Order: sequence, then structure tokens, then C-alpha cells
Amino acid sequence: MQLTPFHLAIQVRDINEARDFYGNKMGLPEGRSSTDWIDFNLFGHQLVTHVNPQLGKEGKIASIANGVDGHGVPVPHFGVVLNFDDWEALAETVTEFVDDFIIEPYIRFKGQPGEQGTMFFSDPSGNALEFKAFRDIESQLFAK
Repeated sequence: MQLTPFHLAIQVRDINEARDFYGNKMGLPEGRSSTDWIDFNLFGHQLVTHVNPQLGKEGKIASIANGVDGHGVPVPHFGVVLNFDDWEALAETVTEFVDDFIIEPYIRFKGQPGEQGTMFFSDPSGNALEFKAFRDIESQLFAK
């Protein structure tokens, strides 16, 4: 089966704040937009940020944490599996502007099936993002 891009629409508290975070800071190309939503190219996938006025200017999306490899992983979260070089470059980029990582970039499941680089951080609205990488995606992505 050929992989195709996913489409994910998330809620944000402020459209200009989302444009700054995803477009300016993360460097994601912007597609179509209006006063209430923006399409971003998230590594070939369509991420759409929609304003939810009920969040308010200081509002945050709520999440819970589940334990994985000794860390509290936020649920829900989303992200992309990258090749290792792209993951390392992204980790360098986001370290420049993310003050409070949920989980700082590190190697999870070291020496085990499914070993991966991973990092978690939130956008200003509280949406949790995970970016991960495998040295051999085909053999490691679904390894047991």
C-alpha cells in the first residue's frame, strides 16, 4: 500500500499565534488560509489550524499522560515519523524556541526493537506534538 498524506484539523486559540508557531518558528510552508484557519504543510501532510474562540486568549487544550519508557506521554498528541537526519535537524530547530519540552529529544527503547528518536512539545494552544525517527523505518516502525 502506498502511503498518502494525512489531513488533520486542530483547534487553536489564536490564528496569528498559530501562524507564528507553525509557520515562522517551525518553518512549515503555509497553504490556503482565511481569518479563521490556516493550512500548513507538515512534512508533506496537511495540518489545518482552526480558531476555537471558546478557548480564549490564554486557553489550553487539556491532555492526560500515559507512561511510556519512563516518561509521561501526553494523550492526545500527533506528529510525523521522520528519517533520522530530518529528526535531528528538527530537534535543533525547535530547541531554539521551545522552552518547556514535555519530553526533550532522546533515544527511546535504546537497544530494543523499535528504538527511536523522539521528542514531545506543545504549541501555544496546548496541542501536544511528537516527532520521532527510526534509523530503518521499514523494519522498526511496527517492530515488536
